[in-house]
Amino acid sequence: MCVSRETALQKDTIRMKSFSEMPFSAELQQRLANANFVTPTPIQAETIPQAIAGKDIMATAQTGTGKTLAFLIPIIEGQLRTKSTRNVETLILVPTRELAMQVHEQYEAVRGKSTLPAALVIGGMPEKRQIQSLRSGTTMIVATPGRLQDFLSRRLVDLSHITMLVLDEADRMLDMGFLPAIRRIVAVLPRQRQTLCFSATLEASVAGLVNEYMRNPVRVALGSTLKPAETVELQAFEVAAAEKADVLRHLLYSEKGQTLVFARTKRGTERIAKSLARDGFTVAMIHGDRTQSQRNSALAGFDGGEFQVLVATDLASRGIHVNEVAHVINYDLPNMAEDFIHRVGRTGRMGTRGLATTIVAGIEVTELRQIERALKLRIERKQVGQNSFVPPPRNRASELASRTLTALPGEIFT
Repeated sequence: MCVSRETALQKDTIRMKSFSEMPFSAELQQRLANANFVTPTPIQAETIPQAIAGKDIMATAQTGTGKTLAFLIPIIEGQLRTKSTRNVETLILVPTRELAMQVHEQYEAVRGKSTLPAALVIGGMPEKRQIQSLRSGTTMIVATPGRLQDFLSRRLVDLSHITMLVLDEADRMLDMGFLPAIRRIVAVLPRQRQTLCFSATLEASVAGLVNEYMRNPVRVALGSTLKPAETVELQAFEVAAAEKADVLRHLLYSEKGQTLVFARTKRGTERIAKSLARDGFTVAMIHGDRTQSQRNSALAGFDGGEFQVLVATDLASRGIHVNEVAHVINYDLPNMAEDFIHRVGRTGRMGTRGLATTIVAGIEVTELRQIERALKLRIERKQVGQNSFVPPPRNRASELASRTLTALPGEIFT
């Protein structure tokens, strides 16, 4: 069935102001209270009651609005109500390993002892433990489409008892070419099931997926998915190409919080990270050529405050949830205007304030204006004085970091 305006929740829908008002079991209420989840975000308030009522949902909302908990809470409530068996009854498909691991981690933090652990099925990690988690009994799988399709072809997983399918970051999965894998996976699922689809945008490809796999879905659309959250301050510096690195260092010296720096290429990520390490910054990096263990360690270290700076490609623009990113810096522009929104959405999350800075030089000045036109927004330009970006002299720690990096280029990054 197609998604129509008639099925959309209107903006004047009365939203519950606390989780205690929602129709949860006492056990789940206690778990949420223990985890300090008190007030639902708008997307949670709109979708959770509908999901618990058994309805299919097509939801779009800005990044950083709490979509993960919006589908995990109904899943856990369903497990508590039905006293689930060891059959796999819930499948969550996500585009990246990092997002899968973070969904899995949040589920484990809330599920409690009376429900079974979830199985994590992702590429880039040893499969032995993943197969063992499936064989030991679970009611839920969190997976990336490629690895799950592989397990299906080898008959390592049984999806014949699925009652709920969640497609998280659906537009990203389609952008990454996962549609054939998704089709093969959904083809083996029972037709009578509940489907929840969460997407940053509702483009034609996503709408087609919804029409094919969902039944009269409730449409939830909150805010503009093609604009940054109002809590994010946008600014840009138009500089000469030779000044970009100095601008970046100045911003980092001025920033006391954690900063996420985006580069366009793997090589650019390496170059920026090594340069910052020489200047004494604690820095980690994520890109497609890093092993999963390296990526996990970098993200964990950044999230835990071990690193002040994380330099990344667009792997980190979606599905990377770090609670307190104070500043996002676009050292290079993304390839697509939509990715600009996902990048800056890494800060200013869950109603907090954030800053997003873009540094452009040469042809990038024109590209930034094209992004502004595409997204219908205006980014404030900041002026650069002649001596504005002279970084402080290196201290002894900076010199030591530089020497260590020269001697052991593979060891300074986690």
